[in-house]
Amino acid sequence: MPDRKMFWRIIRRLLAANRGRLFVILLALGAGAAITAALLNLQVDATRRLTTEFRTFGANVIVSEHQSEQASRSPTMPESVLDGLPSSNNNRSISAAAFLYATVEATVYADEQIGTKPLWSGPVIVAGYRYIGNELGNLIPYKVVDGKNTVVRDTDICDIGEQVAKQSHARPGEIFKLRTQNAEASCVISELRSFGGSEDSQIFVSMKTAQGLTGLTKQVSLLQLSVPGTPAQIDAYIAELKGKLPDVDVRPIRQFTEGEAKIYNRISGILSATVALVLVLTGLCVMAAMTNVAMERRNDVGLMKAIGGATRRVLRLFLAEAALLGLTGGVLGAAVGILLSMWLGKAVFGIAARPRLIVYPVAVALTIIVAIAGAYPLRRLANIRPAAVFRGEA
Repeated sequence: MPDRKMFWRIIRRLLAANRGRLFVILLALGAGAAITAALLNLQVDATRRLTTEFRTFGANVIVSEHQSEQASRSPTMPESVLDGLPSSNNNRSISAAAFLYATVEATVYADEQIGTKPLWSGPVIVAGYRYIGNELGNLIPYKVVDGKNTVVRDTDICDIGEQVAKQSHARPGEIFKLRTQNAEASCVISELRSFGGSEDSQIFVSMKTAQGLTGLTKQVSLLQLSVPGTPAQIDAYIAELKGKLPDVDVRPIRQFTEGEAKIYNRISGILSATVALVLVLTGLCVMAAMTNVAMERRNDVGLMKAIGGATRRVLRLFLAEAALLGLTGGVLGAAVGILLSMWLGKAVFGIAARPRLIVYPVAVALTIIVAIAGAYPLRRLANIRPAAVFRGEA
């Protein structure tokens, strides 16, 4: 107990002996911890951005009939495949939708009372759909141009793409009458949507309506899935799905999954390299300051060794001092760094980065390691001989 009290008493004296130089060391460690915490928090948060907000671009996995079998029969598969899909990936829910496509003859009428004079007639592509998840927009992103998702009692509704509206001059509230060789159906236009893709040339109806028009009961053309997770996790999910559904073709949408992987790898690599560089520079700054500290404390070390202090105990004092400086600088700097990352996220990405709890202890631990490594010049004090110090030779 007396040794422990003396140990901490000497530590306090060492910290108070040269406050200016130790403040510079503390400032360097705090700045390094702040930058390290900020970059690490952005790196961890970037993973969430890419694995969740990247999904706003739509589906990233397609399930369809095997290409070889499509040539010999109708390119459809059982609708029951949709219900057999795993509902989550890494404890995060998956959005999925089944689509059935067909080309039909369409006629536009002005109101619910279908008159004898149509406003427009022509062929269009009908897309029947049924989805599982939050909403269809997770799979096919769109914006509503006109309409308010109107629901007409006892009447089917449909949504039309921007190109269909331009071609037919149809507007929400008007009627589409759809005909095929098998059947006919009608629906009230609920919304005019802009998709920015091939969906703009389609009319979206319920799956039941599309199956009735085509005569393909309980059949779908393909499934689209929005699978959350990192590129590796998405690939693992696809491999699992192929094992469970050997009779269908499961493939990723490469421009999403590969693009996501490239962006993630580049961001992660740049931030990791920057963190390593910052830690190295911080260590060099600490090492330069500790070299001067070692020169100033030669007499103190000589006196300690002259009165019986072991070299190991003397070095332990200085390493404990460096660790305390690293802990203080890490605790203060990491807190500032996480706040800095929130500001950087807002300034660069338009959305503030969320503070990640794992980043704080990691940044503090790295700062302590850098502080101890930067104290390497203090090892020179172990070679000091008391007699040489007292004679003024050291």
